[in-house]
Amino acid sequence: MSDRPKVLFVCVKNAGKSQMAAGLMKQLAGDAVVVSSAGTQVGAALNELSLESLAEIGVDITGEHPSAITADMVRAADVVVTLGSEAHVDPVDGTRFEKWITDEPSERGIDGIERMRLVRDDIARRVATLAQDVAAG
Repeated sequence: MSDRPKVLFVCVKNAGKSQMAAGLMKQLAGDAVVVSSAGTQVGAALNELSLESLAEIGVDITGEHPSAITADMVRAADVVVTLGSEAHVDPVDGTRFEKWITDEPSERGIDGIERMRLVRDDIARRVATLAQDVAAG
């Protein structure tokens, strides 16, 4: 067993936001944090714009694929972060849960790669704060 903190990021499809958060955390925290991501209703493939927006800042998640959340994943995590308003994970005693209602630029008429960059930057700010927090214990 590892004594490194374990963070699980969850969204509905595990194709965009949770994958972005996991990739950003891995880049930021390296081996100091065990990072995983999952979806509550798994999509078929990663969101291409998510991949592109991360690649712009040197994060490569092309080897990842959407995965379904399991009870074991939730129990193993120290922190579970759900991204967006649609994903839901039942709480487990002893595990910290956070819900991030992320920026949704499409509500302001911003779409495409511009939208994804804003989503990425919002998630990146939150990941940086969480990384500092879990590193501090």
